[in-house]
Amino acid sequence: MPRCFLAAVALCLSVLSLSAADAWLTDLDEGIKVAKAEKKAILVDFTGSDWCGWCIRLKKEVFDQKEFAAATKDFVLVELDYPQKKQQSAEVKAKNKALSEKFGIEGFPTILLLDANGEPFAQTGYQAGGPIKYLAHLAELLKDNTPAGKAKFAQGKKDEVVLRGYGEALEVLITPHLEKKDLAAAEAAIAKFIKDKAVTGAAKVNLSVNARVGSVQACKPGDHSAVLKVLDEIIADNPADLTGELKQFRAQVAAAQAADKDKK
Repeated sequence: MPRCFLAAVALCLSVLSLSAADAWLTDLDEGIKVAKAEKKAILVDFTGSDWCGWCIRLKKEVFDQKEFAAATKDFVLVELDYPQKKQQSAEVKAKNKALSEKFGIEGFPTILLLDANGEPFAQTGYQAGGPIKYLAHLAELLKDNTPAGKAKFAQGKKDEVVLRGYGEALEVLITPHLEKKDLAAAEAAIAKFIKDKAVTGAAKVNLSVNARVGSVQACKPGDHSAVLKVLDEIIADNPADLTGELKQFRAQVAAAQAADKDKK
């Protein structure tokens, strides 16, 4: 085989490898332009590249793997970095800060999925299992890139703000009971608050879990049975379609309880 042909193949392969490695943009405005031109969605990785452990793991286990290059079929990839040591220009820092505030980013890594116009429709983060599993996860989320999906996402963000306010108010209310290790009084205060505020649906589930499990952990640290009891009560009191993630959490607590028993 002629050497020139081998050299051409090698050059072609190196270009493909380079394009996969350099697929990530660092400017969302540029990402939107590309997404519009290529009719793709946008995946934005809000990361702390030099300090956030889960960000570093997600990049190493998923984004840096060659299989993840398949994501560019559906997504324009954008990385917005919030480092502690790495140097950034004042312009980049200001722009990234404004975007984190615009989209209500509260932790890292946050993976935000946007349509070609920059409107969000889904959000996720670190997922164990490697690039193939993550691609399947993204494929499911991509189904929400519809008017209904975007409306649902926007409503969810609004609900988060309300829920955060409820959580802060409830924390003030129950803290005196927790300081006295009075779990019964804390539980009564939580139930009354939820009833008085007429909290329902997923907001009720989230508020109940955060407040009640937190109260048990404060009053009975290390008592997995007490946490499981609370989780079972919340699951029984709510529709099955609101408790999928909660059941996974329960399984994790049960596993921790079993591991503690094995140690004894």
